[in-house]
Amino acid sequence: MGKISAGLRGRIVAAATGVVLASLLTSCGLLAGPGGLSPSSATGSTGGAADGARPPSGTPTPTPTRTPTPTPGKGPGCAAVRCTSVLVTGDMLVHPQLWQQAREDARAAGAAGLDFGPLLEGQRRYIEQSDVAICHLETPVAGPDGPFSGYPSFNVPPQIVTAVRGVGYQACTTASNHTVDRGSAGLVRTLDALDAAGLRHTGSYRTEAESKGVLILQTAAAKIAVVDAAYGLNGLRAEQSWQVDLLDPAAMISKARRARALGADIVLGVMHAGDEYSSEPNVQQREVAHTLVDSGQFSMIYGHHSHSVLPIEKYKGTWIVYGLGNGITELSPSFVVNNEGLLVRVQFSQDAAGAWAASDLAWAPSVVVRGPYRWCSVAADAPQGRCAGTAADAATRRRTTAVVESMGAPAAGAHELILSRKP
Repeated sequence: MGKISAGLRGRIVAAATGVVLASLLTSCGLLAGPGGLSPSSATGSTGGAADGARPPSGTPTPTPTRTPTPTPGKGPGCAAVRCTSVLVTGDMLVHPQLWQQAREDARAAGAAGLDFGPLLEGQRRYIEQSDVAICHLETPVAGPDGPFSGYPSFNVPPQIVTAVRGVGYQACTTASNHTVDRGSAGLVRTLDALDAAGLRHTGSYRTEAESKGVLILQTAAAKIAVVDAAYGLNGLRAEQSWQVDLLDPAAMISKARRARALGADIVLGVMHAGDEYSSEPNVQQREVAHTLVDSGQFSMIYGHHSHSVLPIEKYKGTWIVYGLGNGITELSPSFVVNNEGLLVRVQFSQDAAGAWAASDLAWAPSVVVRGPYRWCSVAADAPQGRCAGTAADAATRRRTTAVVESMGAPAAGAHELILSRKP
């Protein structure tokens, strides 16, 4: 090899020195690494000195705080960053008079078959002001052409399911004392009809694997789980013990824990129980509801079955709506409370720590009227006008209010749901 000139030797030394310096600076975090990301950016840090250097040794890297997306939900004004609302109603109890009305309503519209839509139409405006609406389908359904039957062994037209979905419900509970009126075939047929209509469901099941699942409804802001159970089956027995969820606090709490593990933010406990036509919860209802609340797993408890409106209680900070009365039914000549019901909307809000709790509970009293048969709100703003008549509507509202408020609900914050008040 020939001799290297002095100038060339100087340039080689300078280049080598530059490589070494660059290597040292990069190892100290003062120059960008591969791909143009500084080491602090590569580890996800958003803090640190202005020049991008790592914090001194021993100083923990700040964890970025994720700001939740504002999601007010439907319903009342949301005082938190995120809210969601749930609407629930009482028993959908379809008697022969109601499917005769559905036939007449279909004929009036120039259609064949049965149309239960007009019967339920009054609920639509309430449902539209909630994020999730849950019905209770009390009875099994038959095939589209029957044969249909009413009390005591129900087999009702499946067109009621289509109407429930059409008015805006997203899900229904199905555990009741009538769930196995038509055996396993009726149970399966009912769940198939709900699936076909696009309605989610829980409380009764086609397979054992299905019974181990948890119904979780997703809103824009939260995941809402529903745990449903009935006090009994009118002396009948399901072919398999897993086909219908029966009222067992331990089993309900276990399912609620499973729901939480699956990411549920809110868990609703649903009880089909109580003494028929009563105006107060029985011992079983109180004990089960309080046990569920005491577990710390439930965000709210509500119920149906008594065919009468029952009180609302706030127990240890958790709402318990003991009885929603009837959603739809034939009119009873003996028990006026049978004709009445309660629609309840609950708003849940997320606090700064990420926990969800009820922030508003509002209720609307209702009555079923005939000539034609319709569900009708008797709330103070009379959104459908007169229902059964001025005096009769006022009597229903007074009776419902007295029962709802008999366990201290107003002092705890429950109030009447008035549609004319803008959210």
